[in-house]
Amino acid sequence: MNIISPEKFQHPKITAKGETRATVSLTRLETLWFNSGSLCNIECANCYMQSGPKKDDLAYIRLNHVKDFIDEIKTKNMPVREIGFTGGEPFMNPDIIEILDLVLGSGFSALVLTNAMKPLWQKREKLFSLNLRFAEKLKLRISLDHYTSAIHETERGAGSWKPTMDGIKWLIESGFQIDIAGRTMWNEDEQTTRNEFQKLFEQIGLDLDANDKSRLVMFPEMDETQDVPEITTACWDILGVRPDAQMCATSRMVVLRKNDSAPRVVPCTLLPYDKKFDFGPTLESALGQVALNHPHCAKFCVLGGASCST
Repeated sequence: MNIISPEKFQHPKITAKGETRATVSLTRLETLWFNSGSLCNIECANCYMQSGPKKDDLAYIRLNHVKDFIDEIKTKNMPVREIGFTGGEPFMNPDIIEILDLVLGSGFSALVLTNAMKPLWQKREKLFSLNLRFAEKLKLRISLDHYTSAIHETERGAGSWKPTMDGIKWLIESGFQIDIAGRTMWNEDEQTTRNEFQKLFEQIGLDLDANDKSRLVMFPEMDETQDVPEITTACWDILGVRPDAQMCATSRMVVLRKNDSAPRVVPCTLLPYDKKFDFGPTLESALGQVALNHPHCAKFCVLGGASCST
């Protein structure tokens, strides 16, 4: 694939060809994401979030930050039903159990994206207790890039398969709701991938239909240096895709950038760093349109049809 032209994704309203850039309006704020922090126990070959053991560009979200946004949701009577957590690895966040307790106790569903490795394992007793109280509202989505250990470890690193599988098996035995997130980067058709994942699920006793695209989520490979088309207003009809089906039509994410004094709100889980997508410090300030002015908007959402939300 060709390297992306530096003229693309520059102007919020106009593409490099002079066409009107597509935008997405927030139709209903249903999912609020928090980036728990960019630190992670492993460093993937290609991490969507630029996370790793030494990558702290996003600081830990703390309990008081989450409480402030929950208070705003309630005060403004916003229709949020689900609160999600991504990272980094959310279970590295020292407040994560208390944060989940607050979110679930406030009546929201919680979705946590995790690699199910050592950070989760270290918190398993408190997590188990939390699940006893809120099993119907707590869900974990485990990153399992492929159904084989060899290919999974080309992305996640040598020795990463076994601790992830140990974590998954413990979660199954402990009665947690589990989804799986894989990748579509392995030069095999999606149905083959799903069929093979189904065999793995049956082997480990995971009651999950691999053909349910909301339960086995297959994410496209992301590389913002590679060429992708800019999305124009004409693309909706050409592609047969609706703007209100995009992730940013129903969700926002809260991030705390390193050295910032307070969290900021961005359109989605994929754009924590690019300040042209900074909507300000409150959810009320983040209710406007999103210009699809980033390669991820094209490849992941519009062309890839992916969404981090349930």
